[in-house]
Amino acid sequence: MFEVVIGLEVHVQLNTKTKLFCSCPTSFNHKQNTNTCPTCLALPGALPVLNKEVLHKSVMFGTAIDATINQVSYFDRKSYFYPDSPSAYQITQLYTPVVEHGELEIDLEDGTQKTIRINRAHIEADAGKNIHDGDISKVDLNRAGTPLLEIVSEPDMRNADEAVAYLKKLHSIIRYLDIGDANMQEGSFRVDVNVSIRPKGDEKLYTRVEIKNINSFKFIQKAIEVEVIRQSEAWEDGVYDDEIVQETRLFDQVKQETRSMRGKEEAADYRYFPEPDLLKAVVTDEMLEKYSKIPELPDAKKERFVEEFGLSLYNASVITSSVEMAQFFEDMMAEGISGKNGATWLTVELQARMKGDVNITNTPVDAKTLATVVKRIEDKTISGKAAKEVLDFLMENDGGDVDATIEKLGLKQVTDMGAIEAMCDEIISANPEKVEQYKGGKEKLFGFFVGQVMKASKGSANPQAVNEVLKAKLG
Repeated sequence: MFEVVIGLEVHVQLNTKTKLFCSCPTSFNHKQNTNTCPTCLALPGALPVLNKEVLHKSVMFGTAIDATINQVSYFDRKSYFYPDSPSAYQITQLYTPVVEHGELEIDLEDGTQKTIRINRAHIEADAGKNIHDGDISKVDLNRAGTPLLEIVSEPDMRNADEAVAYLKKLHSIIRYLDIGDANMQEGSFRVDVNVSIRPKGDEKLYTRVEIKNINSFKFIQKAIEVEVIRQSEAWEDGVYDDEIVQETRLFDQVKQETRSMRGKEEAADYRYFPEPDLLKAVVTDEMLEKYSKIPELPDAKKERFVEEFGLSLYNASVITSSVEMAQFFEDMMAEGISGKNGATWLTVELQARMKGDVNITNTPVDAKTLATVVKRIEDKTISGKAAKEVLDFLMENDGGDVDATIEKLGLKQVTDMGAIEAMCDEIISANPEKVEQYKGGKEKLFGFFVGQVMKASKGSANPQAVNEVLKAKLG
């Protein structure tokens, strides 16, 4: 009955060493209000000076989304009165942003792709941070003036899954470009979700509600779903115009509901006007040429992994979703193992063993070590089952030498054909009745003989060799 309309605004903190308009460091995990100066405290007479590195990173992002990069852009003042904004305004770009009219391809669950248009990406200064301590509220201005790139999509998404797919793709691109760490928990990748509904077939845009301060993809998905239910029920109950108003809401993770925070301002309420203290921002031809040469992005890397390493599209998508995992996989491939085995041991075996705070960047088993485990399977030194024991041991003991671990655990495969033949003869001699049954047509008993030999060898016999010898001896 209803179609969902979703647009997203993403604030990405850029990883410059200094702030947007002053030389204060952008590291705000220090003691409160120590990384500040007259400019980011908005003291009278202090003037802002643009950090050119912000323009460089903006060009990189604009190139990645195939956007128009405005070589001349301007800054504007956006007035609002919050305790964490010492100037009572924010310097941003309303009328002429540095990047506009881009697009992003997202992968849908049915295997198709969808293009999400990006209206703009503009530069602005971050606010400080409010700290609530019981009945007292404090303000830390270490973050004030940190450079942001606000990325505004068109309302092209039609459900929560599409919204999350878009955000994950955007997050991945930011990390591949290395223009920000995009850590949602620390607030360096902040998402505002705009949600509205309309009758199917209707092209009109109805009242949109903005949901702010959601710090995980999981919560974004749930927030959209519960808000859509709230708006749909209001429409069906005939109270849509009364209950659905343009406002900012918060998502309550415990109660699984959205809750009104404040009325949503219109553009006029912010009293925008051109920033009088800043010159125009100019991207020179030299800057454009230099910073439009960007690293290989997820989609291109995914296609290359399929072609170069023979990966399935699914495995290539999983591996390239994270720049760290993609690099880990490439480091494995440099050791000369097969792509299929490398992908399996990375995405299935290693991933299953990364518990708690362990992730691909700090796992005790590095790419070369995991590739060596795979190599020992491929050269038949150990079986796949034994390799899992080796990996377990390495994870539990903060890494180590693969070959030494194989020796220590006694997992080296027996490939000596004489020894394997002797074990097969012993099993055949001990089970004459089953030999007769097998030769009489009970072919399923072959698995029994294989199992007995493997048991006798404590799993160390090469299964392929065992199969060959038994087939020859049983006829």
